[in-house]
Amino acid sequence: MKRLIAALCLLAAPIAAPVSAQDFSEGSEARSWNLYAEQPARFEAQVVDILCELSGNCPDNCGDGRRQLGLLRAADGVLVYPNKNSQPAFTGAAVELLPYCGQQVEVDGLMIDDPDLGAINIYLVQKIRTVGAEEWVKANRWTKVWAENHPEAKGKGPWFRRDPRVKAEIAAEGFTGLGVEAEQTFIKELFE
Repeated sequence: MKRLIAALCLLAAPIAAPVSAQDFSEGSEARSWNLYAEQPARFEAQVVDILCELSGNCPDNCGDGRRQLGLLRAADGVLVYPNKNSQPAFTGAAVELLPYCGQQVEVDGLMIDDPDLGAINIYLVQKIRTVGAEEWVKANRWTKVWAENHPEAKGKGPWFRRDPRVKAEIAAEGFTGLGVEAEQTFIKELFE
């Protein structure tokens, strides 16, 4: 039985290969991040709740920002995982896509697709618009939305140094994640 399943997988592999090899760069104006295996990619897709797509657990409004969102690509039905917006930190894709929950959109950004790295259909969204709209919306709202959600964390410096969730995690687990006590031993051995 295992051999039969393996043979079926091998037969299906050539059929599946062209899907991930499709070129979506036509018309893209995405800025390069000089990342390994990045390719400009512009395509139409439906904004979906990834967990809903995979499990059928589908709360209203894509989970109201508590879920990872995905792009169900119109050209081939592939579920693309957007994990970054156009800002420098690897954050923000869900914040950018939430206003478009369930809608058909066109996105422009960078696709990371390298099976050897285990990175398949990872997307860095830079611009988004509903299908048929003239104007693009830059995908750069994450920091502003974060500041609105955390008014108590106003101040200078990077957002993550002021984020209450990050500060709580550091208080519980230390800066290294080894735990506060273990970290003190680690710091003493390294720096004293």
